Amino acid sequence: MKFQEKTLEVSYRSVVILRIMLSLIFIVASTSHFFNTEKTVSRIENASLGFIGHILGTPETAVILSGVVMLIAGVSLLIGFKTRIAAIMLIAVLIPITLTIQVGQMTTLGPLFKNVAILGGLLFFSINSNLKTQKQ
Repeated sequence: MKFQEKTLEVSYRSVVILRIMLSLIFIVASTSHFFNTEKTVSRIENASLGFIGHILGTPETAVILSGVVMLIAGVSLLIGFKTRIAAIMLIAVLIPITLTIQVGQMTTLGPLFKNVAILGGLLFFSINSNLKTQKQ
């Protein structure tokens, strides 16, 4: 399947709303990584693919580092600063979290597909980094 480059006109307001709503989940999740570190580490250790949480060292290190990235990139996405870079950083954090926590829990597919939807929003901002407004 070959994709052709086409231009699509969308409301700037809708893009801003999407950016704000998408960023909030990462900002809120980062606070959990900082203030409920042990609970988050426990989720990693109890996950069937929890070994992924040991790639950067201890799960505590992974939780704190991912919290820092989610907070910085989430705020950047929220305010519209370097949205492409912020989206790519959040994708880099979301994929291992999804693999570690959600993929092994196939009895509850809702959280897995929530992350898939979030990934779609992040891909939107990583692909459309040059969103501009048009004066009418």
